[in-house]
Amino acid sequence: MAAQPEWLAQVPTDKRLPDGARPLFTGCGTSFHAAMTGGEAVQALELVLAPKRDADVLVLVSHEGATELTLEAARIWPGPKWLVTGKADGPIAELCDEVIVCTPAIEESWCHTASYTCAVAAIAALRGDDISWLPAAVEDALAADLPVVGEQERFLVAGAGRELPTAHEAVLKLREGAWVAAEAYETEQLMHGYFAAIDESVRAFVLDGRRAAEAVAGLEALCQVTLVPTRHPVVDIVLFQRLAVTIADARGRNPDRIRRDDPRWADAAQRSRSL
Repeated sequence: MAAQPEWLAQVPTDKRLPDGARPLFTGCGTSFHAAMTGGEAVQALELVLAPKRDADVLVLVSHEGATELTLEAARIWPGPKWLVTGKADGPIAELCDEVIVCTPAIEESWCHTASYTCAVAAIAALRGDDISWLPAAVEDALAADLPVVGEQERFLVAGAGRELPTAHEAVLKLREGAWVAAEAYETEQLMHGYFAAIDESVRAFVLDGRRAAEAVAGLEALCQVTLVPTRHPVVDIVLFQRLAVTIADARGRNPDRIRRDDPRWADAAQRSRSL
């Protein structure tokens, strides 16, 4: 996590998506959340189930370059394919026209942090955005004060528009790293009935943006809530990465192995692969 400024400074910026091309982004898990920041995105399984899409180029995101469903999506896509990854070679790379290696190494922690922010930065660079300011901004985010968290085991993160991928990735980090029950919501959707299951056992965060103030006002009547300022998905996620580690440390949990160092959870993961 602390290496992110250094890794982000090495994200390649020399490639651009073709002018006028309509990209579609895909991936699984953390990589899908990174894919969501690029624009039109679909989870890899959904693309496999319905491969006919109104797009010109498929941008696949897979840190280790071998994610099974992302590979299947690459195989069925009939047009140009680009890959954002941490490895220059691998089964997905072999199928792609362009490969963007966005990290200097494969991240060792299974609760991916630097590989996520580097993938998001690489996608932004592919679209022509200036990413040179991101390493310094993330360094500041790593040193910023954290919101206070109590003993809650339930967490809620809401966001809309560009902030929605951050809400989903934040929840995944909290679940993987701190083993707490966490849910992500689109800000407007949150206010349509979901308040009924919220009480003081929930710790809530709302990413600033459209309708965020109204969501915070409603949540304040029910639970502890923080309005989170937003700048960029690469910067905004750092708070939640740090929260996951802080909660894990306070509760004696290992954030790096996403609970698979326990035989029960390792068995669950293995069963889901074999079905």
